[in-house]
Amino acid sequence: MFQRHKIVAILPRGEAIRNFVYTGALEELSTGADVTLLSVVPNQQLLDYLRERYDLVIPLREHRDRWVVRSIREELDVAHGRWLWSRGAQARWQWRDQEAKTLERWLKRTGKKLLCYPFANRPGLEVLSGLERLASQWFRATDEYVRLFHKLKPALVFNGSQVHNYVALPAVHAAKELGIPTATFVFSWDNLTSQGRIYPQSDYYIVWNEKLRDDLLEIYGSMRAEQVLVTGTPQFDFHFRPQFYWSREEFFARIGADPNRPVVLYSTGMANHVIGEPWVVERIADMLLEMTELGPPQLLVRILPKGPQGCFDDLKRRRKDILFPPVPWEQTWLTPTMEDSFLLTNTLRHAAIGINIASTISLELCMFDKPVINVSFPPPHLNQTTEFDYTRYYEFEHYRPVVASGAIDIAYSQDDLREKIRNALRNPQERAQQRAALLKSLFGNSLDGKSSSRVAQALMQLVHAQ
Repeated sequence: MFQRHKIVAILPRGEAIRNFVYTGALEELSTGADVTLLSVVPNQQLLDYLRERYDLVIPLREHRDRWVVRSIREELDVAHGRWLWSRGAQARWQWRDQEAKTLERWLKRTGKKLLCYPFANRPGLEVLSGLERLASQWFRATDEYVRLFHKLKPALVFNGSQVHNYVALPAVHAAKELGIPTATFVFSWDNLTSQGRIYPQSDYYIVWNEKLRDDLLEIYGSMRAEQVLVTGTPQFDFHFRPQFYWSREEFFARIGADPNRPVVLYSTGMANHVIGEPWVVERIADMLLEMTELGPPQLLVRILPKGPQGCFDDLKRRRKDILFPPVPWEQTWLTPTMEDSFLLTNTLRHAAIGINIASTISLELCMFDKPVINVSFPPPHLNQTTEFDYTRYYEFEHYRPVVASGAIDIAYSQDDLREKIRNALRNPQERAQQRAALLKSLFGNSLDGKSSSRVAQALMQLVHAQ
């Protein structure tokens, strides 16, 4: 009798639930294999939702590592950043310096930096990676995953996000210790050049596009091309599935806006990385009120549901002309709800133009052929030569091709922004050709709503190859 393979899927963050559960990736995978979920659980409702769809769902619990393991991982991350020294790595280095405000923190930060230099090279990073792997096994915080994998005998362990994996590490290390093949999904397009070291390294990686594949092979020199599979990202599948589309009337009714006037979408960034963003939003609102010949347009602000959000509270109270629809995420484990998959898709579909500071939403707006304006000037009351300089984000390695493509417009001053908003509203097709070319260069033919299916097929391919 044919015996089905067993696969363990680890969902270490709410966004991994969106990517692989809401899109149907793991349901499709379960038609060909027995899928066990190790998942963070934001609430009982979501746990019930998962258990309705999968035979075995095990809540993923946090385990505090011993200090020696934490210390090695911190040093590995610092040394990797110093060696990589990309624009994103330099920014992270500066942010960590700025966080060391007390004498104790400054001494610890200085010690980590001094210690990292001998390891900030390929051989040194391999040494630290080996120490991290050994220490994680010798001083592991729990044996539960070793026992679980002995019992299940999975053919593959798949980690749904390499960057949100601290809660997944005990399970991934258990798989490595037992010799079980592992795969991981590289969560976002900026992770390899703007985030830290991947540890432990997986046997296989699933990535958005060829650029990420090439970055992996370059940064992790011992990796082979056949270990990296390009599928596209399920994150954008909802945008290409008509069952997620609302009519203009329904969308405008839901956000409390006038369907007879255009909506300008402003998408915020991380509050601690784009200090002073409420000032930018209020200036845009003032500009739109001046454009009576165009409606005037309505400003809709989508606050990034990750990180601090209270900085917009004052603006919400004072400016009733600005729309701040709630973003339906469960803050525990930063979990998007299925409702937000509808809301975001329709926000992008029905916005006339979009404005942001070097956000992934720039790409998503291009997917709906919408004009995009990026803000490249800080509030005047902040010192542009310090961490408040927005322009540095346009030099990050992952974002430079977007700027070079001409698919987006960049505003360098308030007057520049005002004119570019007017132009984008009047001539929305001006950069349509560049937008299409950018998407083709980044995603090929993968923007079809079926990346989740390709992920499922890739995982089955890996299992059958064992």
